[in-house]
This record gives sequence, structure tokens and C-alpha cells, in this order.
Amino acid sequence: MIPKWYEEGIKADTLVVDPPRKGCDEALLRTIIEMKPTRVVYVSCNPGTLARDLRVLEDGGYVTCEVQPVDMFPHTSHVECVAWLQRQ
Repeated sequence: MIPKWYEEGIKADTLVVDPPRKGCDEALLRTIIEMKPTRVVYVSCNPGTLARDLRVLEDGGYVTCEVQPVDMFPHTSHVECVAWLQRQ
């Protein structure tokens, strides 16, 4: 939805994304970089795809300020992570 909203002229100063396990698709990451919101909050259930997508966003002008793991599923190996990014 975010690429569609951006095409319609809708902008945001803060975006919150919570993609599926496979992470954000290229169109969404490209739109975030073009839209230039001041802050991005990225909620992830897969640390590997989170790291991959953070690299893309950092190369696009963002700084990862904080990443907080959240154990929402005790007694399993699954950990959610919430990352806060700020535009440079």
C-alpha cells in the first residue's frame, strides 16, 4: 500500500512497517527511500531479513538508532525485533 499511497501524493514523516518473514520487497524499500520520512520503525520476525533491509535503508540515507529484541513467544526460538531508523 505504501508505494501506491506515495504515487497518489501521500507522504508521511514516520512509517511503521511489519513485513512478513521474507522482509520488505524492493518496491517498498525504494519507496521509503524516495518518500524520505524522518523516522522508520521496522518490526521484524526474521533477524536475517531485517539485517538485509536495514543495509538497503542505511545505504539510502538512514541511520539505525536502536534495535530492540522482544521475546513474544517464550519457550521458542522466535524473537521479534523492533528497529528505529532516523533519516540523516
